Amino acid sequence: MPEEEYVWLPRQDILQFEEIVRLANVFTTLGVRRVRLTGGEPLLRRDLPGLIRQLATSVRIDDLALTTNGVLLGELAAPLRDAGLHRITVSLDTLRADRFQALTRFKELPRVLAGIDAARAHFGHVKIDCVILRGTNDDEIVPLLEYARAIGAEVRFIEYMDVGGATQWSPGRVFSRKDMLQTVEASYGAVTPIVDGSWAPADRFMLPDGTTFGIISSTTAPFCRTCDRSRLTADGLWFRCLYAREGTDLRALLRSGASDEAIADVIARVWSLREDRGAELRAAERERTPFIPVSRLRRDPHLEMHTRGG
Repeated sequence: MPEEEYVWLPRQDILQFEEIVRLANVFTTLGVRRVRLTGGEPLLRRDLPGLIRQLATSVRIDDLALTTNGVLLGELAAPLRDAGLHRITVSLDTLRADRFQALTRFKELPRVLAGIDAARAHFGHVKIDCVILRGTNDDEIVPLLEYARAIGAEVRFIEYMDVGGATQWSPGRVFSRKDMLQTVEASYGAVTPIVDGSWAPADRFMLPDGTTFGIISSTTAPFCRTCDRSRLTADGLWFRCLYAREGTDLRALLRSGASDEAIADVIARVWSLREDRGAELRAAERERTPFIPVSRLRRDPHLEMHTRGG
């Protein structure tokens, strides 16, 4: 969750559906084939299935996915599927009600679990993302694996990153990929790496019984050199890297009357200059402290991980 006294983006600055679809189309002319809607919380956007429908029918993409906290998923799973959404990932860091409230600041764990059930019913398969913090929920790796296995989902454990609003971050709170694998193997025996040749951020593994899970180790083993992702904020700032401090204002181009070709030229030029190694540079720092102080986050909400689809 964002810091207290969070600075929200002005409503008038938020991209309209038509603007989002137009930018998505421009990106596809440059080779983009995968689009994920995330947040923040994308299910809070009014008539989100309408945006999904426009993207599914108007944009040349092979994979249209969404990441959500799951609270509203019970009501929206069917409309999202009917609109053309391909895949859903739900963020769930704990199965304990007390921890859930402490981490999210609301008492909605039953609704999240119900939302996951609804997603399974309409999509068949769901991924679950879990950020693991040492001393907070690192004792739930096995219960989360068991939960995912029981419902036919795949869980991905994520190292705690220091980007954006993680102002309480410290190296001691990172439960590393090595720690995660040791925890899993202590309960299940040796795991087998799955080599699929993709550039996906998660390394995948298989338990002896065939159950699969993933680990995203972007803190201790950054994957910057194979990262092919960029992020567009809800108000049209385009970031080439999750750690970037500045973005490219595509909303201004849209609303200035620029043609699709002109916007594509800007995107291609900026991407061609890309040398972003944010996670690698952070990993190399000798004394690593939180990336962005609270005072600066309150001056510029675009530095929050929640605004750029962490």
